[in-house]
Amino acid sequence: MTILCVRFQLPPMYEAALPGLLGLLEEFTPVVQALPPDGALADLRGAERYFGRTAVELASVIRVRALALHGVDCVIGAGPGPMLARMALRDARPGVTGVVPGDAVARYLADKPVAALPGVGAKTARTLCEYGLDTLGRVAGAPLSTLQRLVGAKAGRELHEKAQGVDRGRVVPNAVSRSLATERPFDRDELSPDRHRRALLSAAEELGARLRAVDKVCRALTLTVRYADRSATTRSRTLAEPTAHSAALTRAAYGMYEALGLQRARVRAIALRVEGLDPAETASHQLTFDPVDEKVRRLEEVADRVRAKFGPRAVMPGALVA
Repeated sequence: MTILCVRFQLPPMYEAALPGLLGLLEEFTPVVQALPPDGALADLRGAERYFGRTAVELASVIRVRALALHGVDCVIGAGPGPMLARMALRDARPGVTGVVPGDAVARYLADKPVAALPGVGAKTARTLCEYGLDTLGRVAGAPLSTLQRLVGAKAGRELHEKAQGVDRGRVVPNAVSRSLATERPFDRDELSPDRHRRALLSAAEELGARLRAVDKVCRALTLTVRYADRSATTRSRTLAEPTAHSAALTRAAYGMYEALGLQRARVRAIALRVEGLDPAETASHQLTFDPVDEKVRRLEEVADRVRAKFGPRAVMPGALVA
C-alpha cells in the first residue's frame, strides 16, 4: 500500500483550511494531489523507505498531526494505486484506515458492485447489471469483446483492466484550484427530490451572484451529495462556455443531479463548487437571440444591485428562473 486517499472532515464552508492540511502531507512526501474541497492523494513510496514505516503506519501519524495541529479529524484509505486508495476510503472511518492489500486486490474487488468502481456511473452500472455483470468479479471474468460491445471500445478496455485490479493512475502534484463553493445542509436526512432541487437552485444562484460580484466566470461545476451514512458522491462537469449566469449553473447542477439516479437516498447535504475561475472580461458569450435568456440576464443585474444594497437574502431563490 503506497498511496493514501485522505478526506479531512472539515466543517461546511471551511475549505480555506485545506492548503494548510496539504502542507502537513507535504512534510511526508512532495507528491500530493489536492482533491478539493476536502481531500488529497499522497504517494508515499519514497516516504516508506525514508521513515522505515508502512503507508498505513504513516496514515496514523498523519491523522494524529491533523488533530493536534489543526483540530481536524480525517478518514484515510490506502492502496497500491490511486483508484484502489479511493475505494479503500469508503471502508475507512475516523481512527481506522481502510486498506486494499496489495497481494489480495482481486479478492477485495471480486464481490464489490460495479458501481463501486470509480468512473462507473449509474447508466453504465445499469447496462452491465442488465447482462448479469453486477459485480467486479464477473466483469473481470467477462470477455473483453463483450464489455467493449456494451460500453464502447476504450471504456470497455479500461473497465476490464480496473475490474482486474490494474490501476494505471498516478498522483499528479498540484495546488488547490481557484474556486468558490457553497453547501446546503438539511435539518434532517432529506428524501425529497424536490427539496434536493430547491437546495441546488439556491446554491447555484448564490454562486452566480458571488461570481458576478468579483467579475469572474467559471469553466467547470462540481456537485457533491453527502449521505446519512457519511459517504458522498461527487460529479464534475465542464461547462459549454465560461459563465457566471445563475441559470446556466442551475441547469448544469440539475443535469448532474438527475444523472446520479438517486432512489430514495437519505441526503444530509448538497454542495456546489465552481472551478477554473477567469476574469469576466476575458470570456466570450455565445449569442442565442433568446429574449427570455436576455431578460433573465438583465434581471440578474437588477437582483445583484438589490443584494448589494439590502443583503444576500433580499432576493428569494428561484425568483429569476424563467
